[in-house]
Amino acid sequence: MTITAQGTVLTEAELSELREAQLSDVENGPESKPPFDLKNYLGSRKKLVETALDGFLPVQAPEKIYEAMRYSLLAGGKRLRPILCLASCELVGGSIDMAMPTACALEMVHTMSLIHDDLPAMDNDDYRRGKLTNHKVYGEDIAILAGDGLLVYAFESIARETKNVPPELVLQTIAHLGRAFGPAGVVGGQVVDLESEGKPDVSLETLDFIHARKTGALLEACVVCGGILAGAADAEVERLSRYARNIGLAFQIIDDILDVTQTQEQLGKTAGKDERSLKATYPRFWGLEESKQRALDLVEAAKAELKPYGSKAIPLQAIADFIVSRQS
Repeated sequence: MTITAQGTVLTEAELSELREAQLSDVENGPESKPPFDLKNYLGSRKKLVETALDGFLPVQAPEKIYEAMRYSLLAGGKRLRPILCLASCELVGGSIDMAMPTACALEMVHTMSLIHDDLPAMDNDDYRRGKLTNHKVYGEDIAILAGDGLLVYAFESIARETKNVPPELVLQTIAHLGRAFGPAGVVGGQVVDLESEGKPDVSLETLDFIHARKTGALLEACVVCGGILAGAADAEVERLSRYARNIGLAFQIIDDILDVTQTQEQLGKTAGKDERSLKATYPRFWGLEESKQRALDLVEAAKAELKPYGSKAIPLQAIADFIVSRQS
């Protein structure tokens, strides 16, 4: 066992693989490979995801609920969560086809959380991804049901549509996603977030608790579920989990920064809401500059977890960098 300068623990086999990758880079030189085109990678994966989402959720009777579900599910967005799932599956040796039903399920669950988060009883927002929120178009009753429909349909999609994956791995994937979204994950984080809103004495520990669950748990599920489907060993699952926890916290820190620095047009949702509702945020604790630096440090720690994979990890490492450079 070896500990790197970044604090990452490597087995001898992982260390050997890392050395081989580094030696290959030296022998071939920096010009032997074209630079990784993240924009093209994200664009092509996004198209695959959106085509699959459209196919998984056709309009049928009763039309109104399916239209409401599709309204939010197909409203755009970066599709970062399903792309992370596909990338981690490929990293471990799986395929896009193996992971696509789960990737789409993750986007359904994420969309459900946005629909419910925007409701008047929650964050009370009128815009999401540059469009009117679901309840502003279909009413609060249908918006609640649309979220419910997406949540249960997500699990049905994994169970019914996943092919060429051992059943026990499909079950592990379903269980992991269920825990990530339930009271130990997103739901629990949302509860503490609501309880903390407007309170002047929210601690940094509480803020970390909220976002490790409200934001981080689902991002972690995206990465880990892709690895599970591909048959990742326990040590690989732990490595992917550490990568995901780091990018998840970095993602939330950048979200907090963008809420302060960007306009509604840039964000596609109401800007400045955190400040007006007196929410505890990372910039309120650290300021903008230190918050950005902490996000950068988290991304470097995340990327270090993937070094044993060599060049195969480039997509996930590039996505980590993208998280701190995004403007919306």
